[in-house]
Amino acid sequence: MTQRAWYSGNAADDGAEHRGWILGHFLDPSAGERSTDTLEVKWGVHEAGEERPEWVTGDKRTTLVLLVQGHFRVQFRDGDAILSSQGDYLVWGPGTDHSWRAIQNSVVVTVRWPSSSGSD
Repeated sequence: MTQRAWYSGNAADDGAEHRGWILGHFLDPSAGERSTDTLEVKWGVHEAGEERPEWVTGDKRTTLVLLVQGHFRVQFRDGDAILSSQGDYLVWGPGTDHSWRAIQNSVVVTVRWPSSSGSD
């Protein structure tokens, strides 16, 4: 029997064991194409008021956050960025300290690259 060259799943179900992350180096190689050191993808469902109280510092990856629904704030040392309309997004490079807070119930897709251990 040959293994399929594609995978179909549900982001909420597949990310349940990894805080929403559905692709990345942290997945067992048995996950097939979802186990990769190229990038990481997260389906983030956040209730209003949920936040990351500590700052992410020294990250060596580039990050994209894309708003699917809700109202979401990403805090940077030099100001805040607000995502309030479906499709709003942010991109920042390595070494950019940040934190976040869901202003309303929100769904965001986060993509980071490359996928690397020692960060979350």
